[in-house]
Amino acid sequence: MPPRPRFDRRAPVRELPNINDRINYPKLRVVDADGTQLGVIDRKEALEVAEERELDLVLVSEKADPPVCRIMDYGKFKFEQEKKAKEAKKKSHQTEVKEVKMRYKIDQHDYDVRIGHAVRFLKAGDKVKCTVIFRGREIQHTALAETLLRRMAKDLEEQAEVQQAPKREGRNMIMFLTPRKTPLIKKEQEASKQVRAVRTITAPPRGGATKVQRSTKARDL
Repeated sequence: MPPRPRFDRRAPVRELPNINDRINYPKLRVVDADGTQLGVIDRKEALEVAEERELDLVLVSEKADPPVCRIMDYGKFKFEQEKKAKEAKKKSHQTEVKEVKMRYKIDQHDYDVRIGHAVRFLKAGDKVKCTVIFRGREIQHTALAETLLRRMAKDLEEQAEVQQAPKREGRNMIMFLTPRKTPLIKKEQEASKQVRAVRTITAPPRGGATKVQRSTKARDL
């Protein structure tokens, strides 16, 4: 038995589409370009019909009995299929983890820059790993680092949810944020809604006093 070649240098076999002369079935169920059923006809006749319309005969269902073919512009059909595939690929975003690094003694300008980066990552659909780096004896100030991370989570609460609370890992403290799926309803908004609801219930109807007030006046008379 000859030794197996280390590399197969043969060109890969291309799977050619089943169109026109590549269709070898003697009988075909043919659908016209406008959707009209042409019935079951001979392969030769189906090719002639496609040629008259200056279109292609394309096999769309090989397992049917008899196989189903459609008359169409195969080049245009292939272009549209590739276009749809590219659009679907663009829409399917692969979630990544982007990191934002800082020191616990970060100044306000640098902090704002980190917030901007995090907002951009979250809007793109990525998770954000917020990392506070300790150097030397800074490891003693883990409480300050945790306060900084919780402040960041608060500043980003409209765009993000905390997936993992601040946690020390080696000489770093990390926190994971994930894009918010549901809109944030702030406590102030909830409180104002409750106040409006109470006012609506307690307000007297237009055009006079309430039933309780009218009955009280009647007793006084």
